[in-house]
Amino acid sequence: MIVGGGHNGLVAAAYLARAGRSVLVLERLDHTGGAAVSTRPFAGVDARLSRYSYLVSLLPKKIVRDLGLDFRIRARTVSSYTPVERAGRPTGLLVGGGERRTREAFARLTGSDREYEAWQRFYGMTGRVAARVFPTLTEPLPARDELRRRIDDEEAWRTLFEEPVGVAVEERFADDLVRGVVLTDALIGTFADAHDPSLRQNRCFLYHVIGGGTGAWDVPVGGMGALTDALATAARDAGAVLATGHEAVRIDTDGRVAEITFRTADGEGVAAARYVLVGASPQALAELTGDTPPAPAEGAQLKVNMLLKRLPRLRDSSVDPREAFSGTFHIAEGYEQLAAAHAQAASGQLPAAPPSEIYCHSLTDPTILAPDLVDQGYQTLTLFGLHTPARLFERDNDSVREELLKSTLAQLDAHLAEPLADCLAADADGRPCIEAKTPLDLERDLRLPGGNIFHRDLTWPHAQDGTGRWGVETRHANVLLCGAGAVRGGGVSGVPGHNAAMAVLEATGE
Repeated sequence: MIVGGGHNGLVAAAYLARAGRSVLVLERLDHTGGAAVSTRPFAGVDARLSRYSYLVSLLPKKIVRDLGLDFRIRARTVSSYTPVERAGRPTGLLVGGGERRTREAFARLTGSDREYEAWQRFYGMTGRVAARVFPTLTEPLPARDELRRRIDDEEAWRTLFEEPVGVAVEERFADDLVRGVVLTDALIGTFADAHDPSLRQNRCFLYHVIGGGTGAWDVPVGGMGALTDALATAARDAGAVLATGHEAVRIDTDGRVAEITFRTADGEGVAAARYVLVGASPQALAELTGDTPPAPAEGAQLKVNMLLKRLPRLRDSSVDPREAFSGTFHIAEGYEQLAAAHAQAASGQLPAAPPSEIYCHSLTDPTILAPDLVDQGYQTLTLFGLHTPARLFERDNDSVREELLKSTLAQLDAHLAEPLADCLAADADGRPCIEAKTPLDLERDLRLPGGNIFHRDLTWPHAQDGTGRWGVETRHANVLLCGAGAVRGGGVSGVPGHNAAMAVLEATGE
């Protein structure tokens, strides 16, 4: 039995059913997919947006091949664009479009080739680490020393695994904007300073640069729901039963057989199985089993979905908006701006200049829009805000959400030649096509603890005390964690689902 029909639960279900097991998935909601879904959030508008998770990097091709998924991704032609004002004029840094163009962009912004060459050296190093670490994610957990030997680069090991990533950023780069662009990968959904001694920012950075063995972040064709729809089909075709509207409320186990009590609209029921895999958070697992819960988790992001009638013009007229928004568009993410935003949020205040990043899915994959919207030039925008921990919303989630959204969009408007509001489409009721989700909204809608998109702080991709052979084990021999809170969890990867399935098959001699 699998608790939770998110993408990891579906991966586990498909693997186990294909191995001939009898599999029952219990999903609380009326649909599968969890946070990796596509929806039409705006009334009367045929635009199917990836609502909570946006891009694909950590999903191994192995899983796609093993399960025969009908799923494709497309590369973005531009990695990122970061606008800034220098010497009283609008400019920016465009990364992508070829090596020559990127080098010229660095030189135009910084006045020399130094920062570009430092960029090439730094990401050459992370690329080599990615090629060596990523394949281990679907293998039994390597010991720390084993992973260190596999990386075989002491400078890279020290930079990523031992010293705060801020040390490397400050030693290798001089330009504030370039420093900020590098640091952002350490802060996605992670509330930390560049020099946080816990190194949670390093763990976040690592997972953002190892995906696919290259660190590339690609666009899911058809939206994120295309992936979970393909996974649900693969699980059903293999014989798994996907029971939506079934909420697990208790797990009882003696280590050999487990029973799950579940609730439906018609009452309660009980089902038994040899193994239970839990795709929910570690907090939810503790509630189900009656164990001591782990330390509280806290998310730190603002998620905003938008539909535009047209892309806005930029103050930096040297860049085509179709290029700027096709990659990651960084807003208020200079290095000092990020530090100031973290300090303000840590003191209990909303950042005065909220940092965020945007990208336009429909520029790379217009299939998520109805043909008439494509013909009219409509585009989607998804925004991910940083340094907004759940604690800031506790006093009044609705009013703080509105205040933060207003100030976040004001930071974007500062780099536009026209207000974003003038470009927003309207739904069937005449309302602007924009929605925002705080950590508390994500906790309510998806039961993410504290709104944490990773379920808890990300872990190192190597064994530590108590992590077990696959990183999915719990203190109950036949109850495994297959969600984002497992070791090597977080992000849309399917890795915890794969590893939990492998742990079951290995334990039963297959």
